[in-house]
Amino acid sequence: MQTDVIPSTTTPLLVTWPRTSPLASFGEKAGPAPALAAWIRVHLTYWWRHRRRLSIDRPRRFTEFVQRRKLIDRDPRIPLMIDKVGVKPFVANVLGADWVTPTLWSGEILPGQLPFPAPFVVKSRHGCNQCRIVRDTSDDWNAVRSAAAAWMRRPYGLWLDEWGYRDVPRGVLIEPFVGEGPALPIDYKLYVFHGRVEAIQVHVDRETCHRWVIFDRDWRGMSTSADRLAVRPPISLPLMIEGAEALGRGFEFVRVDFYDTGVIPRFGEMTFYPGSGLDPFDPPRLDELLGSHWNRISVD
Repeated sequence: MQTDVIPSTTTPLLVTWPRTSPLASFGEKAGPAPALAAWIRVHLTYWWRHRRRLSIDRPRRFTEFVQRRKLIDRDPRIPLMIDKVGVKPFVANVLGADWVTPTLWSGEILPGQLPFPAPFVVKSRHGCNQCRIVRDTSDDWNAVRSAAAAWMRRPYGLWLDEWGYRDVPRGVLIEPFVGEGPALPIDYKLYVFHGRVEAIQVHVDRETCHRWVIFDRDWRGMSTSADRLAVRPPISLPLMIEGAEALGRGFEFVRVDFYDTGVIPRFGEMTFYPGSGLDPFDPPRLDELLGSHWNRISVD
């Protein structure tokens, strides 16, 4: 069993990568030419989801840039940032420990009995959408253990060629439940392009009637349903933007997720392949707009 409970002391935001961080220096991002099988899979899944041909050599859309990253980008920082356990010391160093949800437990096999008073969250360290909420003693702990064991049996990301997950150690972690009351907190996903937040995807009612909308950094609706959902900006939005830009500096693109827990936002995760680049945008022009932000440096 391993724990890494982080003390609740806040330090000022850093604006550069820490000099002592193993991420401060990194090698060439572009790897060897992609294998033919991966190239075919990526093109076919893109056609299946978007009903259009994929351009890897001249991408314009955000979804195309994600496919290009899957096939070509081998930035060694990506697995370190994806790792839900390993990224926490880095986030605490850059933003302060109060931004980080402590890890109560991490390992490979969950304990046979409830290890902590509920509520708490069980999730995989190496994948996405692998999460169970334990709210009280009536929840089926054996079912949670069975789900976690299934996460451990399978690598994540291979079937969609998301290379960054390959080197993340398989594991399970337990965190305190973030939020007030039984409902999951609103999830704010900040799209950071070249160190600047350009869009904020907001997810609400994730367990009951899951919906999401996109706003720009000034909270103007970008997606079709933004006006209908009428989500108000969180009080900590300026801090979220500042924190996401501090963590995202040095990447062409990364999505940084936060929860609004009051004065200090709570870090969720960093994602480099949102929706694996297969989720359509509404309206479709958003795909090209976000793609233009990704492409900005190469155009300048």
